Amino acid sequence: MVTVKAISDYIDSLAPYSTKCQWDNCGILVGDENKQVHKIGFSLDLTDESLSDAIAKGVDMIVTHHPIIFKAQKNFLKGNMAYELASHGISAVSAHTCFDCADGGVNDALCEIFGLTDVEKVPSEECIVPMVRIGNLCYENKLTSAQFAEIVSEKLGTTVRLIESDREIGRVAVCGGAGMDFFGAAVSMGADAYVTGDISHHEMLEAKEMGVTVIAAGHFETEKPAMAYLKKYIEEKFSDIETVLLKQSNPVRFIG
Repeated sequence: MVTVKAISDYIDSLAPYSTKCQWDNCGILVGDENKQVHKIGFSLDLTDESLSDAIAKGVDMIVTHHPIIFKAQKNFLKGNMAYELASHGISAVSAHTCFDCADGGVNDALCEIFGLTDVEKVPSEECIVPMVRIGNLCYENKLTSAQFAEIVSEKLGTTVRLIESDREIGRVAVCGGAGMDFFGAAVSMGADAYVTGDISHHEMLEAKEMGVTVIAAGHFETEKPAMAYLKKYIEEKFSDIETVLLKQSNPVRFIG
């Protein structure tokens, strides 16, 4: 019998919860750790759409990247995601920043998607375990900012924002989600370009002044692909459990 705890313990072995950022919330967040698991659903976030899909598909456990319970709450009323999970007998595990920095996690997935070689971890004071990855593009010649931005856009299937530079791009650092806290560390390791999800106006100005290409490809877009990787790890370990990717639409709509 495979239990919620067994699944969570395996995720913990892949992406140790102890490596999460101090403010984060990872592990079993809803449910009975001793309950038997037959079908697991994977989703970047738990939304009305992904919850409805989970219920329709008969999922009894959900694994998300972003925590289902993030901030302190004083009540759990009808309509709250944790309440809805419990009322449907669905357990939930979240692997957030621990999966960002894990081997084979969010940022290694981006390296594979972009075809980076000779990948290294970028140390930083902000993380117990390095989160950012840096590697070399596999093309014969170096690329311009615009050429690389087009590749990122194509690989992730989205519109990107580009902070352009004159520097030819051969070495690239990546950090899914909101990763500009680690930008300086990546540049110090020779990054010609930095790909992340979110970036503020002032961070754009800083990148422009430093002459480093930065591509903001979206929080959702840079992290969602890794859920398929986590699904694969679980189904390879627990072959008798059914796994499904749950429906979740991008919350951002692009116009114009």
